[in-house]
Amino acid sequence: MANLPRQDNRLPPSSKDKGVTMNGQQEKSRSTASESIKAVAIYEVVKGVGALLGAGALWWWHTNLEHWLTTATVTWQHSFGHMLAPQIDSAVRIAQQASKNWPMFLLLIFAYASLRFLEAYGLWHDKTWAYWFGVLGYGVFIPIEIYYLIVSPFDWFKLGILVSNLLIIIVVYRNMKRKGLI
Repeated sequence: MANLPRQDNRLPPSSKDKGVTMNGQQEKSRSTASESIKAVAIYEVVKGVGALLGAGALWWWHTNLEHWLTTATVTWQHSFGHMLAPQIDSAVRIAQQASKNWPMFLLLIFAYASLRFLEAYGLWHDKTWAYWFGVLGYGVFIPIEIYYLIVSPFDWFKLGILVSNLLIIIVVYRNMKRKGLI
C-alpha cells in the first residue's frame, strides 16, 4: 500500500463526482439562471443606470435647463438630422414638465431605477417572482406599443422597442417553462 497515491480530502470532488458528497449522498444541485436570463438582468441594470444618469444630468443642468435643452436639440439635429426627432421632442417635453416639479420627478426616476435593479437581482439569482415580474412588466406594454405603431406614422425606434420587449418576454417565458413555473 505504500505505492498508492495519498488522497487529499480537502480537494473538491472531480467533475465525475459532481452531485455526490463524500459520504455518497446525493447533493442538491443549485438552480442557476441561464445565460439568456443573465443577459436580460444585465439589460435591466443598464436601463436602471441609464435612468439614474439621465436624472443626474437633468438635475445638474436643471437651473439652466431651457438653454441646455435648446443646445442639445440643435446639436442633435445638426449631427443626426431628423433621426429620432419624435423621441427627442418627447424627451424635451418630459424634461420641461419635470423641471416644474423636481422632487416628484426624481422620486419617479428612483422608483423606476429601483424596480429595474430589483428585477435584475431577482433574475440573476433565479428567483421565481422575478420571472413573473419580467413577463408581466414587459407584457403589459405590448398592446400599447402595437397601438402606437398602428395609429402613428411608422417609426423604426418604436418597432425596435416592440421587438426587443417581445424577445425579452419570449426568453423569460421559455425559461419559466423549462423550470416548470408554468
